[in-house]
Amino acid sequence: MNTTWAVLAGTMISAATFSTATLAQTPPPSNCVTQNMGVPPNANTSDKGAPFFIDTTGLDFQTKPPTRDPRSANYPAATELADGTLPPAGAEGNFIIGPTHNPAPETIAKEGVPKGTITTFTLSSKDSVIYNPGLIRDDVPGCGNSSIMSTTTASGDKSNMIVTTSHPGTWTRNIEVYVPASYVRGTEIPFIVLGDGGSAAWKDMNTTLDNLIAQRRVPPMVSIQVGNGGQDAQGAQRGREYDTVSGTYAQFIEREVLPLVEEKAGVKLTKNPDGRATMGLSSSGTAAFTMAWFHPELYRRVLAYSPTMVNQQWPWNPALRGGAWEYHSAWAGPAGPNLTVKAGQLTPSDQPTGAPLIPGSPAKPIRYWFEMGDQDLFYPNPTIADGMHDWTLSAALMAKVLAEKGYHYQYLFARNAKHVDRPTVAQTLPSALEWLWKGYPFP
Repeated sequence: MNTTWAVLAGTMISAATFSTATLAQTPPPSNCVTQNMGVPPNANTSDKGAPFFIDTTGLDFQTKPPTRDPRSANYPAATELADGTLPPAGAEGNFIIGPTHNPAPETIAKEGVPKGTITTFTLSSKDSVIYNPGLIRDDVPGCGNSSIMSTTTASGDKSNMIVTTSHPGTWTRNIEVYVPASYVRGTEIPFIVLGDGGSAAWKDMNTTLDNLIAQRRVPPMVSIQVGNGGQDAQGAQRGREYDTVSGTYAQFIEREVLPLVEEKAGVKLTKNPDGRATMGLSSSGTAAFTMAWFHPELYRRVLAYSPTMVNQQWPWNPALRGGAWEYHSAWAGPAGPNLTVKAGQLTPSDQPTGAPLIPGSPAKPIRYWFEMGDQDLFYPNPTIADGMHDWTLSAALMAKVLAEKGYHYQYLFARNAKHVDRPTVAQTLPSALEWLWKGYPFP
């Protein structure tokens, strides 16, 4: 997918066109700061009682990123499955899979299986109210995330990244709608919204749905792949949409995307939250959970690969200083209350905002499937040694708090798997979708 951003700074001063295919083929500049794979500089790895502690227990730094041991004391107890197998249908709790990840047969097109229809359209920031203008960050061409890979954090606060290269911009995104072959026009139908639409990780999604629907393992549903707003992480539109811990992205989908889906694909989407699912990878996996967390009246089923339940929210928010890390754990900085603005002044916030969100809130009607690799991301940005950027640890901590609150969830720790590991997605996608839709009535 090619995406174009026009750079704005008060008035338009320049324009740039970015092609993901072009960037992938262009060698990075020799001075490009590449993704970090180990403990970042100036990290606290020795004093657990001090702020911004990074725990390296059970990590093997002979690989990059380090390989995590699922039997570490930091991780919840899990059932280790025979290599190449997956949990029984409907099973809940924590499981260890791998190291072999062969594609599931349901990801391959089969003769005689009815195929759904595909409708695609584009949406731009000029069509939006919620995300107009967008955000764009000035990075070195061919050097992704360059301006934040060499930035600094606020004095005395390793969690607060300073981004000076972000400013208003425009975005254009593709939206792909899959409609099952059996759909009867005018009838309500369940659906699933995918973030990072067009990702190679989702290449088997439509075929998988064809096969699972034909086998009556999931209900007939519409799949809506929504492209992101461009670039990545702090100061970029994608990061703004996916890493912000609020209900804004869910409202964007509800108000600005779904009406167009119904109009252009000729479908009637259900209003029943039990028939609405969200799905994502990395930061869009976090967004999938956030959509259901802030709007359980809209979404109650969530599926995520390598969700970014870490401190990626930007701008830094004094009311939730650890961003998505605070779904499961307290901010890793000095002890003290989270803050909010009242009457123009920063004051301690009310609970449960000042506590980790899941432990501090009544359980919500959310069913959650998620996966994380043993070699998933570990402090990929060397500038932010904040104790809240270990992806695999974040998944383990999520599993702990979900279990304590009695949520219906399945967590897979995948051996021999990196961030949004493509072989692992191909192995698990059919069973994950089947698990996600358990209990939903078939027509």
